[in-house]
Amino acid sequence: MSSSSSDNLSQSLRQRALDEGFAVAGIAAVPGSSRLALRSAALERWLDAGYQGSMAWMADPRRRAINELLPGVRSVLAVGLNYHVKAQRQPGSLAVARYGWGRDYHRVIDGRLRRLGRWLQDQVEGASWRTCVDSGPLMDKAWAEEAGLGWIGKHGNLINPKHGSWLLLGHLLTTVPLSPDRPAPARCGTCRLCIAACPTEAIREPFVVDSRRCISFHTIENRDPVLPPAIANHLQGWVAGCDICQDVCPWNRPDLPSATDPEVQPRPWLLDLQGHQALAWSDGDWDEHLRASALRRIKPWMWRRNLRAALGLSPPSA
Repeated sequence: MSSSSSDNLSQSLRQRALDEGFAVAGIAAVPGSSRLALRSAALERWLDAGYQGSMAWMADPRRRAINELLPGVRSVLAVGLNYHVKAQRQPGSLAVARYGWGRDYHRVIDGRLRRLGRWLQDQVEGASWRTCVDSGPLMDKAWAEEAGLGWIGKHGNLINPKHGSWLLLGHLLTTVPLSPDRPAPARCGTCRLCIAACPTEAIREPFVVDSRRCISFHTIENRDPVLPPAIANHLQGWVAGCDICQDVCPWNRPDLPSATDPEVQPRPWLLDLQGHQALAWSDGDWDEHLRASALRRIKPWMWRRNLRAALGLSPPSA
């Protein structure tokens, strides 16, 4: 493929990604710049420190060997779906992370990426592709950074100068050689607001988050019947994920673009979650409320555990 043909195809792919409803789109070349090697080494150190907690899948070797995800991969299209909406939860209600307010983003992003993959296959005979959302073994934030979508902040989230860190990421891997964008420069500077704001001190140092201390990890991934006291005593109302480190980030200023995409609009009950009322919900009630939601990963008994901890109630007797 000639350089001009690659440029035209790449620009068309980026535009189609925006037409699909993604807020940002960029392309990275495989194997990437020297920064990817640094990110891979940082992941190794993070794993060696045990910061993944019970998330054993984070050690999947394919995460550091993209060619094992798609043999012959040459390029990565990175996309970001804006999930920032102006809506706010009601005073006195319990808190749920913004990423879970709308429809399951895995389904939304994957479906749109698949349409892009089929379009690319129509343009280039013999092209292969694969989609990855954050459940896949890919260093998603590192590749998004490489593709110019933003930089990885000290809280571990990708930050875009226009949309802040309120972006849900997806990637399309392909064997087609595309024209890459420039990697994004880091712009956190000396700011440490996210580090200081974490009530459980989960951000051990800039860019290093210990999942074992993280409210999001414990309310979503922890399968123990009772939350650790160090977490339960510092929930500050959070019962499903946590946005504290993002809420204090200066890049997440109040005037950020508000998403109009119907897929990310909040379910009303998530903005007015009353703990004592929700504790009375049956498993069927939870199933109904969480239909087509990314929050289905939190099982009904886990919701009750989290609610009781946030309300300062003792665990139920065995």
